[in-house]
Amino acid sequence: MHATPKASGPSSTGKLLYAQSGGVTAVINASAGAVIEACRKHGITAYAARNGILGALREDLIDTSKESPAAIRALAHTPGGAFGSCRVKLKSLDADRARYARLIEVFRAHDIRWFLYNGGNDSADTALKLSQLGKAAGYDIRCIGVPKTVDNDLAVTDCCPGFGSVAKYTAVSLRECALDVMSMMDTSTRVFVMEVMGRHAGWIAASAGLAGAGRDEAPHIILFPELAFDEAGFLARVRETVDRVGCCVIAASEGIRYADGRFVADAHAGTDAFGHTQLGGVAPALAGIVRAKLKLKTHWALPDYLQRSARHIASKTDLEQAQAVGRAAVAYALAGRNAVMPVIKRVSDAPYRWKIEMARLDQVANREKKLPRSFISKDGLHITAAARRYLSPLIRGEAPPPFGRDGMPSYVTLKNVPVRKCLPAFRD
Repeated sequence: MHATPKASGPSSTGKLLYAQSGGVTAVINASAGAVIEACRKHGITAYAARNGILGALREDLIDTSKESPAAIRALAHTPGGAFGSCRVKLKSLDADRARYARLIEVFRAHDIRWFLYNGGNDSADTALKLSQLGKAAGYDIRCIGVPKTVDNDLAVTDCCPGFGSVAKYTAVSLRECALDVMSMMDTSTRVFVMEVMGRHAGWIAASAGLAGAGRDEAPHIILFPELAFDEAGFLARVRETVDRVGCCVIAASEGIRYADGRFVADAHAGTDAFGHTQLGGVAPALAGIVRAKLKLKTHWALPDYLQRSARHIASKTDLEQAQAVGRAAVAYALAGRNAVMPVIKRVSDAPYRWKIEMARLDQVANREKKLPRSFISKDGLHITAAARRYLSPLIRGEAPPPFGRDGMPSYVTLKNVPVRKCLPAFRD
């Protein structure tokens, strides 16, 4: 159950610019395809910025009208970012004034009247600042955020497009790995650790809990970044589980920390472009702890990009929500809305129903929604029934891509025809 707001029609003869930001997902292109199809329906020319906000700064724009209808439809089943993404966060209007002024200059040069930024918290902040700058500069630009993040940590929205698919991949992969481990545990691996994404929010780690329901079903332990890592308690549970079941399967968020704030696995690789610590390696760290303290044979896995790119096992619910927010974003833009984002509102759990509502960008930008304590078991090592009620509908349904005679999925590669530049190159 969902409703797309109706557009009242364009307020000018201008163009719409769409851009993708941050880590891509299995369904971000589905949002892109929905945006472009909605623009075509309303007779609006849609441009895309190559590599997110960088493309807008560099005046590196793509004319999506050069793509066939079939190619745009195929975006719905193609992973990655069709137009390229980036990890670039603009600073405040005062600190980054030259960049913001350049963006308005590019918008003026190409008569861009609507800007849709498909991303997470930082992208919402950029769209918000651009909407404010447009008013200050006397340029009529309507800025709309399009939600996306595998971390599921955006405020206001019930869930984030991209999360349902990574959750499905995580739960399915862990269940399959657990069957493998249990087949060999008598003479091989006793403890298996799967590391999942999640710097501060444990939504993906929680989704691993959907792999099994019973006490002896994997995952036997889930480690969340919301709770301090208790090494002694962890080892005791591992030992008890191996003695009872024969093996122990663990799902661990990359962002788990000790009580003093240190990451269990600090990659010591600096920070990314958003200023976030680059994490990785918690799975081998945990496996090492188990080997050293319990003398058990271990194995670990790091799905990394596989989690967010697995379009072959995407959630149908997630796909439909990604398309719905794309259509709604265009409708909001053409209706004259500014500094807003379409979000998902859960109507009911059983049957699962949802709809699209509008939220202000200042309610979303730079805010982070963590896993509620009520979703984590009292012992801090698994999920609750409330978490299952929330998570289960998000992974339901399959929407596999078409496969060719070679046995490979038929993904689309767009032509991405560039728009002729009008301005001098930007010197950042």
